[in-house]
Amino acid sequence: MPEHDHNHEELSGNRFFWVTILNVVITIAEFIGGALSGSLSLISDAFHNLGDSVSIVFSYAANQISKRKQNARNTFGYKRAEIIAAFVNSIALVLICVFLIVEAVKRISHPEPINGTLMLIVAIIGLVANLLSAFLLNAGSKSNLNMRATYLHIMSDALSSIAIIIGGVLIDLYNWTLADPVVTMLVALYIIYESIPLVRQTFRILMQGAPDIDYEAIKRDLLEIDGVFSVHHVHAWSIDETNIIFSAHVNLHDMKISEAQPIYSEIAKLLKEKYHICHVTIQAETTRGEHEDIIYDRGNDIP
Repeated sequence: MPEHDHNHEELSGNRFFWVTILNVVITIAEFIGGALSGSLSLISDAFHNLGDSVSIVFSYAANQISKRKQNARNTFGYKRAEIIAAFVNSIALVLICVFLIVEAVKRISHPEPINGTLMLIVAIIGLVANLLSAFLLNAGSKSNLNMRATYLHIMSDALSSIAIIIGGVLIDLYNWTLADPVVTMLVALYIIYESIPLVRQTFRILMQGAPDIDYEAIKRDLLEIDGVFSVHHVHAWSIDETNIIFSAHVNLHDMKISEAQPIYSEIAKLLKEKYHICHVTIQAETTRGEHEDIIYDRGNDIP
């Protein structure tokens, strides 16, 4: 493993740990603040944070599992652990937002007196802690779906804190108790909007969906390699968001294995450098299947 990647993984693990600590502190503060101020909004957000704490621990565990080496039990390694965690966390985030919308509707129907000042103080503390957590995870969220899911959880918490702050100010100044549930609903809808693409991307990877690469361009490039005259029965799938696996049948002129080996190397080099494919499996044939389509289909998933 390259040193940069190793340092990145260690850094990710350390950041997950500190984000977990911060989130637990926020949860406790909001439960206490909600009980003392009578703010259902704070208590609801405390449950939200409690769920996030569990999801962050889950993400951290997946991050550690993903570092395990390949073995006879998992020949492609354990990187899918983070994809599973990202999928579960993003689904959980959508469900939490739906719950918050339901609770907001209830608060609109049955408003209750709230201590806006205490609510405001606790929300500000929560916002500061959430922004610090978001800062810790921001870099990794750009290249790691697991950290992206956790980052979205934290950002949803930060936005919830902002909503509570706005609600607290409006309650203190104008006694407008409807402000909190209205802003909460808007924030929840935004988080759902941000989470859906993550759900779709992780689900596609888990379903062995093909990565977004140009197969016809790959075929054209392979046919330009001296000795290759047909390409068919191609499969491609992703282990995680960065590692692509590729297999194909290629038709070669009749030759010795030692003569075919340089062609294999040239194919692997082309696919790695131009299409960023990390693992290539080639099955060499002479005339078998030479007229078949590049994507093999006989009406079943895996012939």
